[in-house]
Amino acid sequence: MSAPHGVVVVDKPRGPTSHDVVARLRRILGTRRVGHCGTLDPMATGVLVVAVGEGTKLVPYLTADDKEYSATLRLGEATDTLDAEGVTTEVRPVPPLTAEEVARVAATFLGTHPQQVPRVSAVKIDGKRAHEMARRGEEFEAPTREATLHRVETTLVAPNEITLRLHAAKGFYVRSFARDLAAALGTVAHLVALRRSSSGAFRVESAVPLEDVTAARLVTLPDAAKTAMPHLDLDAAQTADVRHGRAIHVPWAEGAPVALLEEGTLVAVGRGCGESIAIARGFPPQT
Repeated sequence: MSAPHGVVVVDKPRGPTSHDVVARLRRILGTRRVGHCGTLDPMATGVLVVAVGEGTKLVPYLTADDKEYSATLRLGEATDTLDAEGVTTEVRPVPPLTAEEVARVAATFLGTHPQQVPRVSAVKIDGKRAHEMARRGEEFEAPTREATLHRVETTLVAPNEITLRLHAAKGFYVRSFARDLAAALGTVAHLVALRRSSSGAFRVESAVPLEDVTAARLVTLPDAAKTAMPHLDLDAAQTADVRHGRAIHVPWAEGAPVALLEEGTLVAVGRGCGESIAIARGFPPQT
């Protein structure tokens, strides 16, 4: 049996890490070439895009898009991991809050702003993973990076809980947002539930439960590429150029990715160079 190639949108359950999901799919699909496109914490559920075989070449293009989440914050208690998996580090009273007040304060985070990465995260500091350093008890300062929040909607405000819908750019930490929002509201908090409803164009409505994933449930390479980016159908001469790594003379926005196809087969992913398209990643004819 030939090795599988493609992409599968997994509806990750609560509990396993993203690495655990990848390990399980390697066993199910019989290939080592499996990688996830954007980490989900063990506590989080929802859309985890996983690339298989030649699909792993698409990972940079599948991770570049915005994400949408539903997040529930428990107010008045902070943890070392910023979520329910951690140990309580601080307890603070919760002031009376209205939905209008929460919405007003949450809106101050819209746009691009500095955000300190969680200490328990996969970020590398001097070549070491932050979560590994934190669990060894090492002293370090988590880095602060620019984060972008496009939209925030308050869906529930209870005495000690808030539920929000978020639309954020790549690299946005919902756990950090929970910490920062609570501080702006005059208290502390941690995440008790997080569900990713979309990653770019891949939505939870089309996701496959982890236990139901098989090779037959993979999205094909051409369909995955067309979902993630614009596409261009090539003629025979253009295909020959692309197969040999030569740029094709088609105007395309500078730096913008494009899936290059011939008769429904993914030939390559290109990058716009203004008046032409350069070849970024090629795919063998059989995929």
